[in-house]
Amino acid sequence: MEIIQSKIILALTLIINLMSCKAQTLPLNTPFLNIPNGAHIKDTNNELAPYIGIYRAIFNGFETTLFITKEENRLEKRSTKQFYRDALVVKYTIKNSAGVTLQSTQDNNLNIASIFSISTEPTENTINFIFRGTNCNVGFGEIKLKKINSTQISWEYKPNDIVTTASKCPPTLDTKIYLPETRDLIFTKQ
Repeated sequence: MEIIQSKIILALTLIINLMSCKAQTLPLNTPFLNIPNGAHIKDTNNELAPYIGIYRAIFNGFETTLFITKEENRLEKRSTKQFYRDALVVKYTIKNSAGVTLQSTQDNNLNIASIFSISTEPTENTINFIFRGTNCNVGFGEIKLKKINSTQISWEYKPNDIVTTASKCPPTLDTKIYLPETRDLIFTKQ
């Protein structure tokens, strides 16, 4: 009887301890290997807020509008762990010179063509993003936004191998990359 009571007390103690545990909160630039399962990577220094807003730029006759918002507790699923991250999410609209929308993710609630922040470089005033690409992941790559002043950001986009990705896509899907493939493009806050 005494052994059963000891086991019950031990089990209750473990349950209470587990219930009182909170996920570990870590700063934005915590290296991936140092992030425990279930942790929260938090914007503790408010590094993301200056980028929030609507920005526009013209490049090669196309108008690109970025809609940048902050998402707290964004679930990140990796092969070895899951954790939560405060991140910037970018949705966009691209129009031609006649004002016709060529591509828009503004009303897209899916992760298709999503752009989200993965790290910051505070000394450079830069935020690094991953772009998942559009149809068949065409355009998958890295985007960097650098804060120039309170109303302007600089854009750099480097897509990965477009030809290989597009060749695996059905011919009926649009595999054109509409995002500006350039660096030092200035976007102005609206």
